[in-house]
Amino acid sequence: MKAYLDLLNHVMTFGKDREDRTGTGTRAVFGYQFRHDLRAGFPLLTTKKVHIKSVIYELLWFLRGDTNVKYLQDHGITIWNEWADKDGELGPVYGKQWRNWEFYTKAGGVQFIDQIRNLLHDLEHNPYSRRHIVSAWNPSDVPSMKLPPCHTLWQCQVEPAPADGKQTLNLHLYARSIDSFLGLPFNIASYAFLLSMIAHVKGMTAGELIISFGDLHIYRNHFDQVKEQLSRDPRPLPRLEIHNDCGSMAHFEYSDFEILAYDPYPAIKAPIAV
Repeated sequence: MKAYLDLLNHVMTFGKDREDRTGTGTRAVFGYQFRHDLRAGFPLLTTKKVHIKSVIYELLWFLRGDTNVKYLQDHGITIWNEWADKDGELGPVYGKQWRNWEFYTKAGGVQFIDQIRNLLHDLEHNPYSRRHIVSAWNPSDVPSMKLPPCHTLWQCQVEPAPADGKQTLNLHLYARSIDSFLGLPFNIASYAFLLSMIAHVKGMTAGELIISFGDLHIYRNHFDQVKEQLSRDPRPLPRLEIHNDCGSMAHFEYSDFEILAYDPYPAIKAPIAV
């Protein structure tokens, strides 16, 4: 995707060097936007190989409402291990907020909000609402999270159907802080899968994925890897096919997703900053 390479080049060219929480140091810009229309192909990077299995299982893990790494580890996924405690717990991270947002009533009781269920209901019954929002940023829970949400809030929008077609579903993500080289390719693919899943369940066409960034950065020890990636010319994007007609977000499995014609350059290894 040229849009991703343009993003890397923008950060390398215009970013400011500074220190960060991890002690690694970054080059960063504040405020940028990425856009990709899924009708032009599925946005898996071709200038380096993306580990599709990790992306899909992490998303299914979020949608389960899970916050323990055991499910991921059982499927050979280790991407959250660095942040988990000795029991595999991460605190009230994404899955908790998406599926079981906890709040106290005026009477002192505890109630929960399933944001995904509410979103799917509202897309069906009030599709042109401007309130199709799911938030992972819960200020009361942030101190208990091993890693506060980097992708903090996302909003869906439905475009009316043409006379001979389906409604189109668009998704706009706001990310407060993004590791452009290691994290962002996962985020792009993950939210493209999420958009495709919701559109599939609701009988819509997956349209545009938009990501707006707060702190968009490249770690200092990724500069050489970024230069290597920028030297590669993008190849044609793959296609996604979903083999699941259950009509429910609750019943997706890894085997339901098939990526066709994915021909990336080899992966480029880089250390993760924790």
